[in-house]
Amino acid sequence: MPPDQLPDAVQRLLDERADARRARDWPRADALRDELVALGWEPQDGARASTARPILVEQPVGDDAVSHLDEPAGVEASVQVVADEHVDDLVRCIGGLAASPPAATWELVVVAEGPDVEVGRALTAAGLPVEPVVVRSDGALGWGGSRTLGLRHSRGRISILLDTSLEPTGDFVAPLLAAFDDERVGIAGGWGVTSGDGREFVDAPPGEVDAIEGYCLAIRREALRAVGGIDRRFRYYRNADLDLSFAVRDGGWRAVRTEALPLIRHDHRGWTSLPDAERDRLSKRNFYRFLEHWGDRRDLLVHPDPAGP
Repeated sequence: MPPDQLPDAVQRLLDERADARRARDWPRADALRDELVALGWEPQDGARASTARPILVEQPVGDDAVSHLDEPAGVEASVQVVADEHVDDLVRCIGGLAASPPAATWELVVVAEGPDVEVGRALTAAGLPVEPVVVRSDGALGWGGSRTLGLRHSRGRISILLDTSLEPTGDFVAPLLAAFDDERVGIAGGWGVTSGDGREFVDAPPGEVDAIEGYCLAIRREALRAVGGIDRRFRYYRNADLDLSFAVRDGGWRAVRTEALPLIRHDHRGWTSLPDAERDRLSKRNFYRFLEHWGDRRDLLVHPDPAGP
């Protein structure tokens, strides 16, 4: 939006943030960005200047105004993928899903991050046995926003977030659904982590864990209703899955890592497409946000270190 059309408070924060960025004071810049978001504005950084636009996620129109979460489940599983500029990854992921479709009743929800994101080639080439639900946003919402948008459109008893870096080679949905035979389980997946202090997380074997990683993350409909979705401030994917997992577990549910799923892991574009310094900065910002929410909740750790803080 042109600067002369921005509210004075928004322009003031943008100017302060620009000064912080020029000084390479990234914590201050991030804090000012959060203040803008809290006012309902999304900063947009350009090569010469920054501006802002109203946050569409908090002002729903069209598809974003729709939510099926309060409705009864219509299928056993909703598989959700996000389409972005990495079209070949989407083609490979959906192709594997079509070649090895779930045996349970299921749907495919595709969230297209932007009006010009290509999804037709992936859907046409795959030959899917189900009609996909395509939800298109007006722009890039980030990991939390796009995933929540798709979850609102999900009709599954279990919703599964599948990253397009994964290539299905078999029915990975069946073992995920089996994990929810235990009514205490609210979230499950093929990769999980635990921590003794809530600061350093390590890969965990199958069984109860502290958190499920977002590469393949399944959530029970009732747990999803309870948490309402993912904090949209987690625009980057790293550590957003920790926050979602702890929110679900704070509601009294368990998190369970399954045995290995029939999924091949390829390069994760959210990691490989960014310079080291930038992905480290975004990861740390998300982790600080996670700590703000859950840093003092040692009661949520499955195996807390007795010598911990």
